[in-house]
Amino acid sequence: QTDASFRGLSVVDDSVAWVSGSKGWVGHTPNNGRWAFSKVKGYEQCDFRGIYAFDSNNAVIANAGSPAYILITHDGGANWQQVYKNEDSAAFIDGIDFCNDKDGIVYGDPIKNRMLLLHTKDGGNTWATLPDKQRPLMEQGEASFAASGTCIKYVKKNKLIIATGGKVSRLWVTNNLGVNWRTIKTPIIQGTSSTGIFSFLYLNDKKWIIAGGDYKNDTLSKNNLFTTINAGKTWVKPYKSTRGYRECLVRLYKAKLMAVGPGGIDISDKNAYNWEAFQSDKKQLHVVRKSRKGGLIVLAGSDGRIETLRIREY
Repeated sequence: QTDASFRGLSVVDDSVAWVSGSKGWVGHTPNNGRWAFSKVKGYEQCDFRGIYAFDSNNAVIANAGSPAYILITHDGGANWQQVYKNEDSAAFIDGIDFCNDKDGIVYGDPIKNRMLLLHTKDGGNTWATLPDKQRPLMEQGEASFAASGTCIKYVKKNKLIIATGGKVSRLWVTNNLGVNWRTIKTPIIQGTSSTGIFSFLYLNDKKWIIAGGDYKNDTLSKNNLFTTINAGKTWVKPYKSTRGYRECLVRLYKAKLMAVGPGGIDISDKNAYNWEAFQSDKKQLHVVRKSRKGGLIVLAGSDGRIETLRIREY
């Protein structure tokens, strides 16, 4: 029904999922059945790479690019209301996440060297820019990627992690919603605008996985995936990495991991030390998400591609 490139994906439960992407396209299914797609009127040129859905009626979307917009719907996408606009030429939103139905964070590339950070306390109806002292001061050439919207994650109520990429690629961690930040250096390939972390998984307080690579050299598998078991103090390469650049990581269930990118789908056990091609290997997929409640897996990508999997163990 659409030729959109989907990079925004939010899977609420085993029935409700939303996607968003290029040319103003947004789609959703309220019952894990037929998908309905439409262009957001007046925003047909926007690339909505960020999305967070609360249920079948309520969702927030954000576009990558300038002007930067955040829109909200309360009627299943029939109507959208603009709740934020930033016309700065450097404005570029990379991702969005919520820790509950009220409190959420949107982040983006730096403006005047400070990470763009917006906070909502009312479920996305209004947004405020965090004070400068709460917005990380980034290095030259350090930004982030909106390839899958998975470089930001609330891992606990007040603990938030953001991954940056480009000439400098590291993790930013706050335990108090941005009042204080600490950085974790990573060994992932970096140094140019096309390299760095594109996705991360927080499995527990100690074990994290980062993945990415170089999107201009998408078959390069050297230094594109690492695991830490001590919260970033040291990082370990896999024995066998993914077959190239990957844009998104997901834990399918306790013992199985998946990495997705335009070059294919790879799968590993929970240790992330040995990655193999997934049996149903598909190309040109950008993002994969598991339902926040349940076992529905949704994958999305170029040319309107949407794939679904259902797992029994989760």
